[in-house]
Amino acid sequence: MTRHFAVDGEPLPLPLARAYDTALLDLDGVVYVGPYAVEHAAPSLARAEALGMRLAYVTNNAYRTPRAVGEHLRRLGLPVAEDDVVTSAQAAARLAAELRPPVVRVLAIGGEGLLAALRAHGLEPVRSADDEPDCVVQGFAPTVSWRELAEAAYAVGRGVPWIVTNADPNAPTHRGTAPGNGALAGVVRAATGAVPLVAGKPAAALLREGAARTGARRPLMVGDRLDTDVEGARTAGFDSLVVLTGATTPYELLTAPAHQRPTHVAADLRGLLAPARRVEEHAGGFRCGGWRGHVCDGELVLKGRGDREDALWVACRAAWSAPEPPCTAMALAALARCALG
Repeated sequence: MTRHFAVDGEPLPLPLARAYDTALLDLDGVVYVGPYAVEHAAPSLARAEALGMRLAYVTNNAYRTPRAVGEHLRRLGLPVAEDDVVTSAQAAARLAAELRPPVVRVLAIGGEGLLAALRAHGLEPVRSADDEPDCVVQGFAPTVSWRELAEAAYAVGRGVPWIVTNADPNAPTHRGTAPGNGALAGVVRAATGAVPLVAGKPAAALLREGAARTGARRPLMVGDRLDTDVEGARTAGFDSLVVLTGATTPYELLTAPAHQRPTHVAADLRGLLAPARRVEEHAGGFRCGGWRGHVCDGELVLKGRGDREDALWVACRAAWSAPEPPCTAMALAALARCALG
C-alpha cells in the first residue's frame, strides 16, 4: 500500500526522506559492493540527511565493530559516526541482557565485534562451558574452531539459552562463497537438536535495535534482498524500500511471496529523494505514470511509456494481484521490452 504523511504542514506527496524519519540501511549491495560505493549512494544519502532523515546502517555482520564499519563508510565519503552503525552483535547482546533470569556470564563464540557488544551491556564473556555460562551467544569469526563449537554444544546441550547473531548460511569473500554464521550454528544444532534465538535479519531484533538506538518513529528499512531486508522489515512491522543495486532482480520482485513484498521499489538510493509511486487500479489492471499492466491467462501485459520504475511497480502490483505468478518466459519478455529484464 502506498503511504503518505503530512510533516511540518508540507503538502503531499513528500519524498520518502521526509515521509519517514529514519532509514535503516543495509550495507552490501545498497551502500557499497565490496570496497566500492554503489553509484549515487553517497550523494543521495547526504541529500536525504539534509532533508531531515536520520541514517542508521544495520548489518548482519557481527564480526566487525561499529567503529570498523564506520571507518569503511567514511572512506567512501559518508559522514558516519560510530553510533550510526548497528550490528547483529549488538542486537544479540541486547537479547541476552533481557533474558530472564538475568544473565551475567555469556559463552561467546565469535570475534571482537561480539565481545565489545556483550561488554557494553555489562555482560562477562567466557570461553568454556565449564565456566557456568548463563547464555551462549554465537557470531561469525573466521577463526571459529571446532573446539569453540564443541564448547557451545556442551553448554546448549545442558539447556543453556542459545542466541545466534544471524543465520546467514554463507558469507561472500573475494575467493567465492564461504560458510556463514548460519552454517556454523548448524553444527551446534546438529549436535544438540536445539533451535537458537536469532538476532539478525530476517528476525526483527536487529531492525528494532536500529529503531531504538535512533529513536525512530517512522522507520524505513532500505535493502537489496527480499529474504532478509524485506522479510525482516515485515516481521518488525516496518515499511521497506528495495533498491536494484544488489541481489534482487525485477523478476524476483514479480514472484515474491506476500511476506517478502516491499512497500517501495527504486533503481538505487535516489529513490529516497522521490515521493512514493502512486499506483491506481484501472480497467481490470493497474496504472502508474504512463504505464498500465495486468495479468491475463498467466501472461504479464505491460503497455505504455515513460519512467521504467513506474513500469516495474505496475508489473509488481499486477503480478501480486494475480492468483498465480505470471509465466516466467512471458514475464521476462514483458520486462525486457521495458528494458527491465
